[in-house]
Amino acid sequence: MARRGRILRYFSYALLLAVAALAVFALELDLRVRNEFEGRRFALPARIYARPLELHAGLRIPQADVEDELRDLGYRDVQRDDQAGWFQRKGGELEIAVRPFIFWDGAQPARRLRVAFNEGRVASLVDGDGKELPLARLEPLPIGGIYPAGNEDRVLVRLGDVPKHLVDALIATEDRKFFSHMGFDPRALARAAASVFSGRMQGGSTITQQLVKNFFLTPERTLSRKFTELVMAILLEAHYGKEEILETYLNEIYLGQDRDRAIHGVGLASQFYFGKEVKHLTLAESALLVAMVKGPAVYDPRRHPGRAFERRNLVLRETKDQGLVTMEQYAAARAADLGVSPRPVMGTSPYPSFVQLVHRQLRRDYDEKDLRSEGLRIFSTLDPRAQAVAERALAKRIAQYDKERRFGQPGLEGAVVITDPTSGEVQALVGGRDARYRGYNRAIDAVRPVGSLLKPAVYLTALAEPSRYTLITPIDDGPFVWKSRGAPDWEPKNYDRQFHGMVPLRVALANSYNAATARLGTDIGVDKVLATVKKLGVERELRPFASTLLGAAEMSPLEVAQMYQTIAAGGFRTPLRAIRRSWRFHRRKRPTSPTWRRVRAHYVIKQLRCKLFGALEVVVSED
Repeated sequence: MARRGRILRYFSYALLLAVAALAVFALELDLRVRNEFEGRRFALPARIYARPLELHAGLRIPQADVEDELRDLGYRDVQRDDQAGWFQRKGGELEIAVRPFIFWDGAQPARRLRVAFNEGRVASLVDGDGKELPLARLEPLPIGGIYPAGNEDRVLVRLGDVPKHLVDALIATEDRKFFSHMGFDPRALARAAASVFSGRMQGGSTITQQLVKNFFLTPERTLSRKFTELVMAILLEAHYGKEEILETYLNEIYLGQDRDRAIHGVGLASQFYFGKEVKHLTLAESALLVAMVKGPAVYDPRRHPGRAFERRNLVLRETKDQGLVTMEQYAAARAADLGVSPRPVMGTSPYPSFVQLVHRQLRRDYDEKDLRSEGLRIFSTLDPRAQAVAERALAKRIAQYDKERRFGQPGLEGAVVITDPTSGEVQALVGGRDARYRGYNRAIDAVRPVGSLLKPAVYLTALAEPSRYTLITPIDDGPFVWKSRGAPDWEPKNYDRQFHGMVPLRVALANSYNAATARLGTDIGVDKVLATVKKLGVERELRPFASTLLGAAEMSPLEVAQMYQTIAAGGFRTPLRAIRRSWRFHRRKRPTSPTWRRVRAHYVIKQLRCKLFGALEVVVSED
């Protein structure tokens, strides 16, 4: 009898300890849920845009180039009266339904434009009412971003901006009892638990549980992880409203992959698949996004249109069966095609070399963490038309010089930098023969001997002393020998292997005579020439050797472009820049709990855990 009482007492102790341990476990999870969910801010990448195309009468631009840029922006060449984002060609005119966009100087609303062209120029520009406009801007082309870990990308939306039919389709398909349960569905949970013991793990997660899994937990499929998910879902429902949970889910859910860029949230998915804001989605389009929740790769509408079509219609049927849409709406949506825009995949950027330059210049003013999480909007100087021309020119020139692959694999390389001489803006930059390569950027990092490109600095230095040198001053292009202690004699030769005697200074420069340039540079002084190079914008330290006068110095294409930028601007040095404007796109932040409360709560949990373990030791020792 005594033995039975002792066993009962031990069992009671164990039960109390289990209940207390569960309470502490729940308390710890509760603290984690509140701290991380309240303080959680989505890590938004710095989003980089090309220059906006500004249309005005007299602008020299072919109609075809405007149409190409509109297509790159995802505009469709078919009229849709109820929406923006389309254009229509009418002979020498374009009618454009411009999308709204928030620029650095304010918001631009949606508007209609009519642009007339004549002989490669904009002849006239009027709005939808026929009123003449001095200027109109298209939204800039997104060219990349600086992404957080995993290259997650999203566009935050509020629940009020999401169409009701999208929410209805989501609830009908993923969690019919979302607005009535407390974080879990007992029946679905029972089915999931049974599947664990059968060795075939099944779903059963509510929207709240899915959010908990994405926010707090790892994707492992174990019973302990499922139990933790369940407890945290209950706690999340206890502290926050259904609307906030649903809004967070809509911004968190993974909906596809764009090469190395992960598409998260319905806001970005709407733009990526349909080229429109989420509030303009039709019932059929909303159902397609909901269909992809189950498996974005399996139901990718671009890669697997047949599967996506069947899954979308299943979502529509579930929505209709729940009485959330009428039979007429269901029939019309079911008959619609997928409607996915033919937008090419971009990945993190179609212009990786240019984005690298933007990233480096941004580091001067921003922390790396802010660039990857604070949702900055960067308006760059990239001109898509100039970039396309640069890429074609480099490919053509490499093909001419490397017809027989004499340079082995991967072949001859090159780089291009195009700048605006009046503003110092970098309009295009190509980092190698593969313009989409995301690795070594030759335009910025490849340093090579610049050769005759350095000669203008020699002549500029000479012309800075007009009492000694003018454009017609005779210069000796005869044999030249430079002697220096501890080094072999230097005897530069001309390209044509001939010497030309006394020639005017301008002729020596125009014909790039090596002997004349070397003699002129040494007469002036190598140090003076290098000082001129620095004034032209080259910050790299060059060696003060006579051979440097003829380009025995290494610089990158970007550094050479900076030097010639100053010359082209008439001597006005403007640092090359790839950024026009940058600003922080304001976001809603959830309030965070005071630090002292979190510290105190952790202390209490620690004390409770110590007491529990101490009591457990006593029970074990008595036994």
